[in-house]
Amino acid sequence: MLSYRHAYHAGNHADLLKHYLLSRVLAYYNGKQKPYDYIDTHAGAGQYDLSGDYAQKNREYDSGFTRLLAATDLPAALAAWRDELRALLPAADTYPGSALIAAKTLPPPGKLHLYELHPADYQALQDNLRPLRLGRCLHVAQSDGFAGLIARLPPPSRRAVILIDPPYEQKSDYQTVLDTLAAAHKRFADGCYLIWYPCIARAESRRFPAALRARFPHDYLRTELHVCPARDDYGMHGSGLFLINPPYTLPVELATTLPALQRLCAADGDGSIVLEADIR
Repeated sequence: MLSYRHAYHAGNHADLLKHYLLSRVLAYYNGKQKPYDYIDTHAGAGQYDLSGDYAQKNREYDSGFTRLLAATDLPAALAAWRDELRALLPAADTYPGSALIAAKTLPPPGKLHLYELHPADYQALQDNLRPLRLGRCLHVAQSDGFAGLIARLPPPSRRAVILIDPPYEQKSDYQTVLDTLAAAHKRFADGCYLIWYPCIARAESRRFPAALRARFPHDYLRTELHVCPARDDYGMHGSGLFLINPPYTLPVELATTLPALQRLCAADGDGSIVLEADIR
C-alpha cells in the first residue's frame, strides 16, 4: 500500500518524540571520533511544508512543533534540542524529517542509506537532500526498506544508528518489523535500533511493546508519550519508541524531558508517559 503520506502528520507529538530520541542518539554517536552509518527504512520526504495542503488539513503540528517553538519553560536539554531543530530548518514554515535531521547531523565519512517506496515522497526526498550530497556518501533508494536494511548489515564501520518507522497501515507491519529485527540483529547485534510505533486500539499495537521486550529483554529502552486517554477507535492517542542498545545516558535525561514533552503536547492535561529501560 502506498496511500500513506507523512505530510499530513508532520510536526505532531509523535514526530517530536521520535526526532528528539533520534537526535539524542545521533549526538551520542557523534561523541566518539569513529565513523558510523545511518539507515532509515521509511525515510519519507526529508522535510515538510507546514503551509502546504497536506499539513494544513488537520494542522497536527499546532499541538506539537508550534507549541515547542513557543514554550518558555522547557528543561535545558529540551530547549537545547529545540535550538538545534531551528538551526536545521531550511526555511520558515517547514519541519525537518528524520532523513534531513540525520543528513545534517551525521559527520563525514559516515554513510546514509535512505529508503522510501512512495514515488512522490521518494522524489521529494531526492530533491530535498540534493544540496547535502556534496562530499557525502548518501544513498537514496525507492525500494523496500526492510529488505534494504538486511542487505546493509553488518556495515563496514561496525557502528550504525537504524530507524524503523513504517506507517503500520497494514496489520502485518507489526510482524514484519519483528521478523526484520530478528534477522537484522542476527547479522548485526551491536547497532542502535530505534523502532517507532503508534499507540492505537488495534490489538497488534497493544501487544507490540511486549513482543519487542520478549525478544530483546536486555539493553533496551522503551518510551511512550500519550497525549490523551486511550481511545476505542483506531485513532492514535500516543506513540512509542523501543530502542535496542540505547545510549546509557538516555534514561536519566528522559526522566526530565519526557514529562515536559507530555505537558507540552497533551490535551487538557490528560496525557501520560511510559519510561522503562534495562541497560547493561
